[in-house]
Amino acid sequence: MLRTLEIRDMLIIDRLELALEPGLNVLTGETGAGKSILLDSLGFVLGWRGRAELVRAGAEQGEVTAVFDLEEGHPALEVLEEAGLPGGEELILRRVNTRDGRKTAWVNDRRCSGEVLRQLSDTLVELHGQHDDRGLLNPRGHRALLDTYGGLQGEVARVREAWREVMTRRRQLDETRATLDKARGEEEYLRHAVGELDALDPQPGEDAELDARRRLMQGAERLREEIGKAAQALGPDGAEGAANDALRWLESVAGQAEGQLDAPLAAIGRALVELDEAASGVSRALEQLTFNPSELEEAEERLFAIRALARKHGVAPDDLGDFAQGLRGQIEAMTQGATNMVQLQQALVEAEQAYETAAAELGQARATAAKALDAAMADELAPLKMERALFTTEITQAEAGPEGRDEVVFTVATNPGAPAGPLNKIASGGELSRFLLALKVCLTGTTPGLTLIFDEIDRGVGGATADAVGRRLAQLAEHGQVLVVTHSPQVAARAGHHWRVEKRVSEDATLSTVTKLATQERVDEIARMLSGDRITDEARAAADKLMSV
Repeated sequence: MLRTLEIRDMLIIDRLELALEPGLNVLTGETGAGKSILLDSLGFVLGWRGRAELVRAGAEQGEVTAVFDLEEGHPALEVLEEAGLPGGEELILRRVNTRDGRKTAWVNDRRCSGEVLRQLSDTLVELHGQHDDRGLLNPRGHRALLDTYGGLQGEVARVREAWREVMTRRRQLDETRATLDKARGEEEYLRHAVGELDALDPQPGEDAELDARRRLMQGAERLREEIGKAAQALGPDGAEGAANDALRWLESVAGQAEGQLDAPLAAIGRALVELDEAASGVSRALEQLTFNPSELEEAEERLFAIRALARKHGVAPDDLGDFAQGLRGQIEAMTQGATNMVQLQQALVEAEQAYETAAAELGQARATAAKALDAAMADELAPLKMERALFTTEITQAEAGPEGRDEVVFTVATNPGAPAGPLNKIASGGELSRFLLALKVCLTGTTPGLTLIFDEIDRGVGGATADAVGRRLAQLAEHGQVLVVTHSPQVAARAGHHWRVEKRVSEDATLSTVTKLATQERVDEIARMLSGDRITDEARAAADKLMSV
């Protein structure tokens, strides 16, 4: 709810503070008194695009401050949170316009952009007037209005969930298809690479083993020569023979040496055992160095083949086995991907069928709600002297989307046989105002937390029609706040709070003032609206009667 509106140095207003109340707030005054300036100023602080020159003549800058009371859960709080601005039960908007055209805005004492102001505006104020291109006149919002009127939030939620499922399934299918297409493009390479690796079948550690064996075989001849010399030196013709001769000679005289040769004989025995082990080891080494000359060639070929594959695939030789397993996994995934594609395609078909069912049910519910809205509008238009006008909620097929396949537009035909068209294209000024009022009455309660503003919505009507307009405005104001700029005494008589806007000349400057009226002052103002500048007792009586009905 708009609590206060403070204006300084805007157009013909030098300083003004307007304290508004819940219910029906009415602004009256003569033409040109400045009523529209109040709305221009409110639109300025809300970020609306309006007049370019707003600063009062002689002033350096103009300033407007608007204070709103916010209930818990008010949509404006979400806008504030997304913008990183402080929230709370009170929302203070302030905007300054300098003489050179620069505009600066604050929200709760934090600088903000005009775009944030406009986002907040959509949650705070709804303006209805002959030249308004927001709110009810915007066809983009008609579908949401119809859904709210018909209480179709549940159906819409089901369609949105079904749409999300369709989008998820499509994305999964596209991603799987892209992966599979990429894999199929590499299929020949993958299978050839796996064939090469499987044919070679390299084992971990084989590279080092082959390299060592290759080096061994390359130096085998020299090794065999040296090891053969060692074997000869250790054998019967070498150290072993000499030790046996020494042992035999000593044993032949040991009995005569009275034990002095026992220790040497034992040592020579031990030496012969060690010599035998050494000779056996050398013999085994010679046997291992005995190989077919083709073995070196075979070892080199396999070693070079392993290293060539490792370089080709950019991995270490010992990792070729794991690399081959990874390639096999890709081939398996490709095979599995084809199976997944079939499953995902079926899941997408099922999701699309579920969406079409939900969208069709929502479409039927919208058609039912549209008929009810059209009937309600007919009932509302008759008292507004538009019983011959035809309001129609047109529902046409649109592209599938998160809110179904329906496009909704409110259309009117002002006379029987006349072509129907959008509200703002077909209806004249006075007719448009009454259409908007009737529509808002039918949709009352659909936009909680808004301050509704009607700018001369009663233009071109009078008598019983104006009375009907006043009654409907009062009805709208019962559970919220409505601000009306009016020239109709019948509408003013329904006000819960009444302000008179006047223009005065002070020191060669024309200024606009706003005065809140007490009961008797209201009677005089409504009498003036009935009779003109000269207020008669008859006019006062008529005004009093209007206010008491």
